[in-house]
Parts: sequence; C-alpha cells; structure tokens
Amino acid sequence: MSRRKRIERRITNPELIKTIRLLRKNTKDSGARIWKDIAERLSRPNKRRVAVNISRLNRHTVDGDTVLVPGKVLGSGRLTHPITVAAFSFSETAKSKVVAAKGRCLSIIELMEENREGRNVKIIG
Repeated sequence: MSRRKRIERRITNPELIKTIRLLRKNTKDSGARIWKDIAERLSRPNKRRVAVNISRLNRHTVDGDTVLVPGKVLGSGRLTHPITVAAFSFSETAKSKVVAAKGRCLSIIELMEENREGRNVKIIG
C-alpha cells in the first residue's frame, strides 16, 4: 500500500483529505513545491499539527503580507495591520480580529486558486 493511501486512511476529516489531494494535484500541475510541503504538513497527526496565535502573525508580518498557516489560527493577541491569512481552520475570535484589522481570512484552497505559483507567501507554523 502506498504512503499516500496510509495517510488518507488515518485522516477521517473529509475536508482535510480533499484539501491534501488538491494540494498534491496542484503541485503536479504547476510545479510549485510550496503546495507539496503544505500537503505533507497537513498529513501529520493531529498532535503535530500547527496552532498559531494572532500575536505571532502580528510579530512576523508587515502590512499587506500573505501568510499561510498549515493548521489552525487562534485568537490570542492582537493584530495591528491588515494581512491575508490562509489556514485550514480559524477560531471565531481569530477571524474577527483579522477582519477588524481590515485583513482577509481564506482557506488554503482559496489561496491556492488565487496564487497558483505560491509566490510571496510566508509559511508560519
């Protein structure tokens, strides 16, 4: 059995499986290795998946940055500048803080459709 099938067997979230498959397909189509890296990070067990607070995003970004979090964005801290954040999931508090700072919250798939090549994207987590 291939490694991909074993990973997909472990994961029970259908949205996560769909996201991983689309990321791998886009890697083959566009040649952008960023999507393969994100697919591998999302394939990790739940305990090893990333959770990033808003305060970390505020520290490591500047106005107008595009950030990708291969996991969940949590709402602790404050955001002082507008950024575009793409993640697998967001807490309600995190979403409201990003929108309040005039930023955007996207799913990883939405970001991939907007930016096929994955250029000028910071991975935090």
